[in-house]
Amino acid sequence: MTEENEKMVVTPWEVRGVIDYDKLIEQFGVQPMTPGLAERIAKHAGYMHLQLRRGIYLSHRDVDWWLGEHEKGNRVGLYTGRGPSGYVHLGHLLPWFFCKYLQDAFGADLYFQMTDDEKFVFDDHLSLDQTIGYTYDNALDVIACGLDPEKTHIFSDTEHIQHLYKIALRVSKRVTYSTAKAVFGFQDSDNIGMIWYPALQAMTCFLQSDRDGENIPCLIPAAIDQDPYWRMTRDIAEKMGYYKPAQIHAKFLPGLGKGGKMSSSMPETAIFTVDPPEVAENKVMAAFTGGQATVKEQREKGGDPTICSIYAYAYFLFEEDDAKLIELEKDCRSGALVCGDCKARLAKVISRFLVDFQAKREKAKDSIQDYFIK
Repeated sequence: MTEENEKMVVTPWEVRGVIDYDKLIEQFGVQPMTPGLAERIAKHAGYMHLQLRRGIYLSHRDVDWWLGEHEKGNRVGLYTGRGPSGYVHLGHLLPWFFCKYLQDAFGADLYFQMTDDEKFVFDDHLSLDQTIGYTYDNALDVIACGLDPEKTHIFSDTEHIQHLYKIALRVSKRVTYSTAKAVFGFQDSDNIGMIWYPALQAMTCFLQSDRDGENIPCLIPAAIDQDPYWRMTRDIAEKMGYYKPAQIHAKFLPGLGKGGKMSSSMPETAIFTVDPPEVAENKVMAAFTGGQATVKEQREKGGDPTICSIYAYAYFLFEEDDAKLIELEKDCRSGALVCGDCKARLAKVISRFLVDFQAKREKAKDSIQDYFIK
């Protein structure tokens, strides 16, 4: 891999290279998550979520304030979303599982935005019919995460624009082109749909407040690459009469290759929720690891789990037991565990997960309309 390929690039539309999270926290001007904040969240939930225990949520904006509003007895809300450009992979599920945890803990409504308009105007290879089609397909994955149909409101920017347009217009009037260009790096050659789109993504921060007729604090669980949208939104929120949205930022689930996050653009390195289990198993068996070139060397020198995609999957999703995770790391470093055996173990775990998740996904077809915004 060349030095250029290893250079970190993190934008709302592209993530590649070796990710330095400390540098991102400094670059984006966000606050590191603290054990105290994690404990406050866990106190309301009754337990600490794996993603909190292991520092997968690394930074935030105003989570302490959002928690404080709930602790005063005020209603609080949640917002996250998906850019429907293809099938859902495991990396997309991370914040959705966390939203389920927060929804249960705080009794919060979740507004889930399907940005089919964004994917159409930003991607020359997708038609509008395709992005709308993926919206409804991806909604099955959202529902399969176990969210409450009474408190979950999925919407498509294109299909449900009547609920969104008035607020988006008010947002757009507050944001100058020079601000949008500075935040997102727009070029003169970019189409005007791209330039207008941030108003629609910002709008959802205020959607619950507008619909319910009261100011409701909004928390956005999402990967840290989406932060620029909320930075812009926070600058205009109070001028529009709303609270600034709070955020909690997740790390990226690595792909099965070397470096970077899991990406649909490299399907061989991503596990999709629609993958047949045997296909997913083959992808795992071909994955990049932190092990040595041969079994003999692995036994002698041990491996490096910090760069291993197989270990990352256990860390992020598939090993709930912290003691077992520590044992896995120890066995890798000592050479007691070779990569082939570790891969085979994970392949079976992911295969069982997909069988179960795909059954929930199929069942979701019967209730999909219960989740879309009314």
